[in-house]
Amino acid sequence: MPDNHETTTHRLVLPADANHYGTLYAGSLLKYALEAAYAAATRGVGSESNLMLRRVLSVECRRTVPVGTLVEIQGAILQVRQCYIVVGVVGMPLADGDLPWMDGLFGFVQVDQKGLPVELPEKIQTVSNTTFWKPLLKRLEENKTRGATAEWIAAENR
Repeated sequence: MPDNHETTTHRLVLPADANHYGTLYAGSLLKYALEAAYAAATRGVGSESNLMLRRVLSVECRRTVPVGTLVEIQGAILQVRQCYIVVGVVGMPLADGDLPWMDGLFGFVQVDQKGLPVELPEKIQTVSNTTFWKPLLKRLEENKTRGATAEWIAAENR
């Protein structure tokens, strides 16, 4: 297993994944990205992972992807907190020299059997600050927000 827990997944864009223009439907794009993010998160956390999607922080789609295209999505853990990790995903260019066709940030929380947040099972390594991951690391830094769970709990206790 690589030290930085990067993962690579591949998907063939099928007609069932397409919109009426014959290109990748936004819902399918989100499914692809979430599956890639979850694979990177689970691999990075290890065999004791019990992760739940907490939030989609950001998804950017830069170009259409036609049916029949084999897409590649790279994923890696960018940030780790007590029970929460953020995974970045990047849809690799369709041709050399192109920008990624999509990228995104997904937050996952480690949960217990009741679905409540618990500490992550071990120390988790984040991806190195290489040129490849810098745009997502910068976006993550700019989008620092805290969850609203405490607000919901406070509202219930009123």
